[in-house]
Amino acid sequence: MSTVQRQAPTYQELVQGLADRGLLDRGWRQVWEAVPRMRFIPETAWRQLPDRCEPVGGTDDRLTLVHSDEPVVTQLDDGAEAGPGIATSSNSQPSMVARMLGLLQVEDGHRVLEIGTGSGHVAALLSERLGDEQVYSIELDPALARQAANAIAGAGYRPHLRIGDGEHPWPGMGPVDRLIATCALRYIPHALVRQVRPGGIIVAPLTRDFWSGALVQLHVQEDGTAVGMFTGGASYMPMRSHRPTAHQVEGKGRRRSAGLDPAQILDLGFALYAGARLPGVRVTHKDTPDGAQVWASRGDGAAAIAVTGEDVWQYGPGLLWEEIEQAWWEYEGLGRPGPDQFGMTATHRAQHVWLRNPHTVIEPTRA
Repeated sequence: MSTVQRQAPTYQELVQGLADRGLLDRGWRQVWEAVPRMRFIPETAWRQLPDRCEPVGGTDDRLTLVHSDEPVVTQLDDGAEAGPGIATSSNSQPSMVARMLGLLQVEDGHRVLEIGTGSGHVAALLSERLGDEQVYSIELDPALARQAANAIAGAGYRPHLRIGDGEHPWPGMGPVDRLIATCALRYIPHALVRQVRPGGIIVAPLTRDFWSGALVQLHVQEDGTAVGMFTGGASYMPMRSHRPTAHQVEGKGRRRSAGLDPAQILDLGFALYAGARLPGVRVTHKDTPDGAQVWASRGDGAAAIAVTGEDVWQYGPGLLWEEIEQAWWEYEGLGRPGPDQFGMTATHRAQHVWLRNPHTVIEPTRA
């Protein structure tokens, strides 16, 4: 019996797939065709699995991963040896990169600042689209920055590159027209907002305690505030200074029946609402055959574990699961709005999530 060996996908097929999904207009398609992804994948790379990172094997395995709509992990454990194997940098999922570049709405002559050079792929795409002189990119990790600089130069581009903390302004750069963050932020540092001219656009993935990732497109106003809508989910590795710290859970467990399927609270629309109502409540989860297992915790030691079809266990002070359920009933009363109905305003003093209108700010339940 003969077997038919499946050929690895090609880069052209990847680009065609992005175009077929409406993620690339004619101009961006030409850009992607001119900037092969493979140039920005280091020799050592990993595939991200649900529970671990798996080293990429031979040539066919490498081609299959790089030419698919998947992220390619390019660093583990911040580059430390003998670590636990946690992904700390990647060449992002192509469809997500295409979405973000589309939301950036760049035009000829625009200057763009990228926060998180990473593999250098996005900086190269922007350089092909706008020209080297219009593109600025900053990376905190010196090893990643050098690797990206070599890849970018090898592809024939010379954008402005800098090693440093992207949370702080780029000295002497002046206002840019667009800013894109390719690492997840817990908030939009106002120093970055000030780097964008009034009328400019910021595109960034945000990660808060209650939700693991949402993409936001903000428009910078004349008064220096930034206002805009959420545009769906986005899973990115956090900026190093924005990584969460562990919560310490206190007390013995208390059992009660579940009034709410924990899988329901993972909906991004609810997560945006509950994250604003219950600031500081952190939610993580894993899928189960029947739904989900959810861990919720707060800095005061309160916690809850809920599994679809099982009772809830609560720990520490207060009744955390009841607070989450109350937020759910409020959300239902609002008609279960989708994530595209939520927006955000960032000022120099605070950042607020709102529903449908910047004037309808979602206030926290606790002062």
